[in-house]
Amino acid sequence: MARRLARFRQRFGIAAQKVSVRSDLPWYWRWLGILVVLGAAFALSVWMYETGRRFAGFDRRELQGQVSELRRQDARVRSELQDTRAELEKLRAESAASGSRLAIERSAQHKLAEQIRVLERDNARLREELATFESLLSSEARDSRPLSIHRFAVQPDVLPGEYRYRLLLITGSGRREQQFQGRLELVISLTEGGKNAMMVIPEGKGDAAAAFRLSFKYFHRVEGTFRVSPKAKLKTVQARIYEGKATQTRATANATVE
Repeated sequence: MARRLARFRQRFGIAAQKVSVRSDLPWYWRWLGILVVLGAAFALSVWMYETGRRFAGFDRRELQGQVSELRRQDARVRSELQDTRAELEKLRAESAASGSRLAIERSAQHKLAEQIRVLERDNARLREELATFESLLSSEARDSRPLSIHRFAVQPDVLPGEYRYRLLLITGSGRREQQFQGRLELVISLTEGGKNAMMVIPEGKGDAAAAFRLSFKYFHRVEGTFRVSPKAKLKTVQARIYEGKATQTRATANATVE
């Protein structure tokens, strides 16, 4: 009896051998269970994170929608800006073309106005000459002078120091059947640097002197230009007419600079 009790204690008592209980479960199932648990934990953490952001006023999908809307608006604004730039370039081109046309029209208007002024001056000169001719015809029987100078005028021209002159030469009744041959000479009185001076045009012989030769029968209009120093100031200009090679003048006339 005592021996049986000792054996029972050895098998089930404190001094009994340790026994381990293991479940008969393969290792891959255990890893699969671990992965499922980890996935569930990760999904739970993501859900908690998104829920926390929504509660805090931050929604990722809403933000992405706003970003997409802003991108669409940016694309639309860029397209409108490109169209506006193209329209601006078109308007600039049209403005440049209009400016060119306007400049051409203004230039044409200036030219027409200048032509009108020239024509008006010519018309006034022709009227003066017509009045002169009429007065000469009315007194032709009493006029025995061989040559006379009419409408002698001098005025500044375009360039500084340049002047334009014009005069009308008419033969008297006693010269109707003869050809007048002679030359024109201009004697210019001027001041420069506080000193008086005098010029005679033309100087010497040559092409310049040939331009002042005269040959006409009834009347002759003379017009031309001469130049002096731009710093000089003209006082008077005298026209002298010589016949042939004579040194004595046949007619003279003085003109004050206009």
